[in-house]
Amino acid sequence: ANLAQSAASKLSQMGERTKQLGNVIQDPGRQKRIILVIVCIVLLLDNMLYMVIVPIIPDYLEGLQKAADSAHDAAAHSNSTNITIAAKGNFDLQIGVLFASKAILQLLVNPLSGTFIDRVGYDIPLFIGLNVMFLSTLIFAFADNYATLFLARSMQGLGSAFADTSGIALIADRYTEETERSKALGIALAFISFGSLVAPPFGGVLYQFAGRRVPFLILACICLADGIMCLAVLKPFSSRERENMPVGTPIYKLMIDPYIAVVAGALTVCNIPLAFLEPTIANWMEETMNASQWEIGMTWFPSFFPHVLGVYLTVKLAAKYPHLQWFYGAIGMVFIGASSCTVPACKNFGQLMIPLCGICFGIAFVDTALLPTLGFLVDVRHVSVYGSVYAIADISYCVAYALGPVVAGQIVHDLGFVQLNLGMGLANVLYAPALLLLKNVAKMKPSYSERNMLLEDGPVGLYDTIKMEQRE
Repeated sequence: ANLAQSAASKLSQMGERTKQLGNVIQDPGRQKRIILVIVCIVLLLDNMLYMVIVPIIPDYLEGLQKAADSAHDAAAHSNSTNITIAAKGNFDLQIGVLFASKAILQLLVNPLSGTFIDRVGYDIPLFIGLNVMFLSTLIFAFADNYATLFLARSMQGLGSAFADTSGIALIADRYTEETERSKALGIALAFISFGSLVAPPFGGVLYQFAGRRVPFLILACICLADGIMCLAVLKPFSSRERENMPVGTPIYKLMIDPYIAVVAGALTVCNIPLAFLEPTIANWMEETMNASQWEIGMTWFPSFFPHVLGVYLTVKLAAKYPHLQWFYGAIGMVFIGASSCTVPACKNFGQLMIPLCGICFGIAFVDTALLPTLGFLVDVRHVSVYGSVYAIADISYCVAYALGPVVAGQIVHDLGFVQLNLGMGLANVLYAPALLLLKNVAKMKPSYSERNMLLEDGPVGLYDTIKMEQRE
């Protein structure tokens, strides 16, 4: 009986503690920050998963191929030479398709997930996305053939379409004030780049010293922790009314808005160099500068620092001169273009760092300037519901990353690496002037007047409590 009593008292204490924690979590200012942390972890995870397989999969698939070949050779010893030749080209394509499958599925699901997010809010899709990502990470860890890897990769795309879009939309929804929003989105972007750039070394080192499963299991654990945080803070399935969510503009209407179209185009074009170089640069480095494996693994790592610097600068500049957002984007694109053109001229590993850092610096400028602009455009020209518009942004990225692994190798094969880089550089420089069309965006008056009018006639539900807190 004593035991039961002490257990009961312990439980009630725990209940009290969780209640206190709950109150801390529900404080709006703090909640914003916690939400930012959750979303950043989602983006970090997603991009680490995207890139962590870079050093692991080719090696692993080659092992599978060899095992299959040796079994095959034992069966047919005579005609083994022509088989291996066919396998190499086929092998590149296999890897390319495996890489692209995530982006392709994400492309297809995003229009649906954007609409879904606008209907049900941002938290449930975020939670769904996290669960799907968790599953796909586990499948990756225990996959033992190409089909399973392919399934895991495609599932990851499905999870991302929900988690990434709803995460970024959630940030835009909670951070309504311009400078705050650009800062929060900037932080999220820094995490995206950190995930992409830190993953290949992380994956490579763990793969070498701890085995193939370890990096995936670590990521799965982080994913689980993030899911639990998401449940605790956002309470996605609590019974609060969704009635007061305004009806969002349908995604096809947003797509034909010329301003949004210009931004989406810029996001695609500026990510093309990164997406096209990632699959092709390793081979080129081996051929031209006899790069070692660790150099290839570390190629992208230094680019993280200029990326963060670019994000920081853009956020600071945007706070000071908010009407020049389009200009920062244009500068970024020119930077990317110039850097992309100088990649083939590099003769050694040290020189190659400079243009790659330039590309990432430029991308930071474009992303950090244009993502908040998307939120602003929806505020001004449409309804302030962000699922669909950030689904469009995600689609723009995915176009680049779906084309990259499939098309880039082909271009290098047919035209050469130099031509690929010059083409991408030119595309960026030529697209930059299109951002002039966004010059007048800052002059548009947000329909705050309307929004405040709506708020004045007695806010409903959620707004009510916030208004009360503000008055006190």
